[in-house]
Amino acid sequence: MFKGLFTALITPFKAGRVDPEAFHRFIDFQIESGVEGVVVCGTTGESAVLTSSEYEEVINLCVQFVDHRVPVIAGTGCNNTHKTIENMQIAQKAGVDGALIVTPYYNKPTQEGLFLHYKTVHDASCLPIVLYNVPGRTGVDIAVETIARLAELPRICGIKDATPDIMRPLKIRQAVKKEGFSVLSGEDASIVAFLAHGGDGCISVTSNVAPALCAALHRAWKQKDWAEIEKIRDLLLPLHEALFIETNPCPVKYAASLLGFGDGSLRLPLCEISEKSKQAVLLALQKTGVIK
Repeated sequence: MFKGLFTALITPFKAGRVDPEAFHRFIDFQIESGVEGVVVCGTTGESAVLTSSEYEEVINLCVQFVDHRVPVIAGTGCNNTHKTIENMQIAQKAGVDGALIVTPYYNKPTQEGLFLHYKTVHDASCLPIVLYNVPGRTGVDIAVETIARLAELPRICGIKDATPDIMRPLKIRQAVKKEGFSVLSGEDASIVAFLAHGGDGCISVTSNVAPALCAALHRAWKQKDWAEIEKIRDLLLPLHEALFIETNPCPVKYAASLLGFGDGSLRLPLCEISEKSKQAVLLALQKTGVIK
């Protein structure tokens, strides 16, 4: 259902508050650069530190500004099943096209607990659901067998897998029998290998600041232009690395601020990156041609 390049949108702030004007320009920048969809209020969007009213505001702003030009997926997951359902209701009312639901962090549920969590949320909503596996942040890894079991539910339509295991898309492809089930990467640097092993696309951090280049990579993949793929892959690598030099989304918010989107401010416990990291991010932006 969801294919190609999706940007995991930052939430631009101005003096510590959501900046609607910058968010509007930023969404236009993404769509005009060729991204095929956006994810709002995910990890990169700092959903964990938004207030309840801000969470609803940002999702509504995104749907309004996108205006049906590309699909909008909203991050609705947390470590509380009931709260996740409440978030689903907010997103559904706003008019999003799907929900991205992270595995419940901190609680460390068993595989059966994960299945029951997702099934309960699934049964309480009409939205298409993309599972989100990011064990480096959550402390829990959703097994391929559990993914296959969940894929049997009608509105579980895909997974974002943010592990460094490039065999995952191949294993998921072999285990899941549902036609059209989307297997999306959450790791920018390994996207070409991920696609080669059966992936359908990427929910990208890097495309926040280099959407045209990231979109060109995905176009080249569809066109089987191997020389162009290699060229863009190698060009983007320093930027992928720089944007994770400190905890995401701290570096990418700084990078976006250099492009005029927000002031780069973050919410505690996230904080401004070091001067050394700023220099590394700036250098990577210059190397890729994002900043002249």
